[in-house]
Amino acid sequence: GLIAGSRNMIAIAIATAAAGIIVGVVQSTGLVGRFVTLIEVISFGNIYLVLVLTAIICMILGMGLPTTANYILMASLTAPVIVTLGGDAGLILPLIAVHLFVFYFGILADDTPPVGLAAYAAAAIAKADPIRTGIQGFTYDMRTAILPFVFIYNTELLMIAGLDAEGHVIWIDDVFKLAFVFVAAVIAMFSFAAGIQGWFASKLNIFGRLAMFAICLLLFLPRLVQEPTGIPREVVQVAAAAAFVAFYSWQKLNMRKRAAQSGEL
Repeated sequence: GLIAGSRNMIAIAIATAAAGIIVGVVQSTGLVGRFVTLIEVISFGNIYLVLVLTAIICMILGMGLPTTANYILMASLTAPVIVTLGGDAGLILPLIAVHLFVFYFGILADDTPPVGLAAYAAAAIAKADPIRTGIQGFTYDMRTAILPFVFIYNTELLMIAGLDAEGHVIWIDDVFKLAFVFVAAVIAMFSFAAGIQGWFASKLNIFGRLAMFAICLLLFLPRLVQEPTGIPREVVQVAAAAAFVAFYSWQKLNMRKRAAQSGEL
């Protein structure tokens, strides 16, 4: 076990050392500051564009690196960008949320063509074309690209209630609140999966899929309704969950009606 572990650590150590050299060069030359300036200029200070551009840079810089080195490089280069520009935009971001954001998109680079090391490994097992495998895998991954943005805008999923005056994380310690967040997240994931696959209790048309995406969005980001209307976020999430149940019940009722009609015929 120790021998196998040592052998596996060789590649990680080399990649981490190489990543450390890159990080050192970037920091000593002030390239991180240029990253901040470049993203700020292109995004015009818009936090949404900042996150999108940071995600793209994460995927570009993360191609070809192992998981551990990938995260180290992404966290060192891009996390300060999000924190700095997010602070300038008046958005208080817990550091763990920012790290999870860059971690996700850094890992996404593992099957991003043309490098896509994970795609090459999967293609070797499946005896398939690595480029086509990478493109297909990247297509599937991009469907879940909303999740890292949820970490930024809904930190309750990370059990974070907010930050205190000194910038320390305030954790959610209410069991009922945690249970509520968990149930809302589960329903949101079911809604997202149904919208992606086009199937819930039965097949979904385009309007049904849009309804599933809307329910998912309201459960994950209730602030979209809370901020302009003042409706409490819990009320928004309960209403979205009720719509989820109602939609499921409506589909099941239609299935029973069609089954009854088929039996009569």
